[in-house]
Amino acid sequence: MKKSRTWLRLDRSKTVSSPEHTQDLRQGFEFASQWRLMWWKFRKHKLAMIAVPVLLLLYLSAIFCDFLSPTLPTSRFADYKNAPPQGIHFYDKESGFSLRPFVYGMKMEMNKETFRRQFTTDKSKKYPLHLFVKGDPYSFLGLFPTTTHLIGTGNPDAPFFLMGTDSLGRDLLTRILYGARISLSFGIVGVLLTLALGLLLGGLSGYFGGFVDVVIQRLIDLLICIPTIPLWMALAAALPQDWTSVQLYFGMIIIFSAINWTDLARVVRGKMLSLREEDFTLAARLGGASNLRIIRKHMLPSFSSYIIVIATMAIPSTILGETALSFLGLGMQAPAVSWGVLLQDAQNLQTVAHEPWLLWPAAFIVVSVLMFNFVGDGLRDAADPYK
Repeated sequence: MKKSRTWLRLDRSKTVSSPEHTQDLRQGFEFASQWRLMWWKFRKHKLAMIAVPVLLLLYLSAIFCDFLSPTLPTSRFADYKNAPPQGIHFYDKESGFSLRPFVYGMKMEMNKETFRRQFTTDKSKKYPLHLFVKGDPYSFLGLFPTTTHLIGTGNPDAPFFLMGTDSLGRDLLTRILYGARISLSFGIVGVLLTLALGLLLGGLSGYFGGFVDVVIQRLIDLLICIPTIPLWMALAAALPQDWTSVQLYFGMIIIFSAINWTDLARVVRGKMLSLREEDFTLAARLGGASNLRIIRKHMLPSFSSYIIVIATMAIPSTILGETALSFLGLGMQAPAVSWGVLLQDAQNLQTVAHEPWLLWPAAFIVVSVLMFNFVGDGLRDAADPYK
């Protein structure tokens, strides 16, 4: 108990004034585990500490998207095609300040100069926003049928479009939240499979060496020589066109993992070459431990922090890869909803000029990739023993 209190005090304090505190500081660092030392270093990285709650919020939004979204991703509002985002207001000139937020109605008009339909704010109609309103039916987490949504007007004739609608009148915020499920989970699942391949093949290459090492390294050289993006496109285009969205999802994960495992395998191989002749490895081998147990129990844990760093840095590249292929029409296809699929509606300059809110998915992609990079930088600095 005394030692844990010392660690807590040393973790929070920034200056040490007395010799007793200096001695406690040395003892704290001497007895602290590797993960505790990494946590102390990670907390000093301010951008990483900001990125963690942002990523947590994004993933929670993806998990509970059916409850958080005002409607369903397939729901269409024929009278509100390409409608701009609605602003949330607390003040009105006629009624003054209101504690309950509200939105104004929208009416469609024809622009006499451009002959394009446009929406204008109708301040004669106010619709207050409510929490836990009834709306389109769905299954919460796929288990419990319900019609409750987090926020809305509660009036089916006055839908709430916080981020506008697309060309078919579908709520963009709803589709972004649902698209986060595919785009964000794609990075996690893809990296898990990449880790499995990289650790297995890199561990075999570095631990056994010889013919096994030569074969695996030549395979890595072959994959590295081929440009990554054209290889992604070729393999994605080879997927059957009649596959369902789930089959395309896992097919693309296999494609990305089959290409991206090479860098991790090279790192694991180098670590294995340096560790297989260490004393603890030799002692385990003389003790009768099998090769698999030596790799799994003794060698991999010794550089697990680097594996975590590499995995964290690989997630944003996987998300960007899926987004790029879906944007080009070679990845996920409608009716599946991902951030790359949503960006297909903003492919031409004319659409972006008149409906700039269709670029909202790009903002979510940029934020998620930046947050993962910040976390990766923090983990890399925390895992560096010389910092």
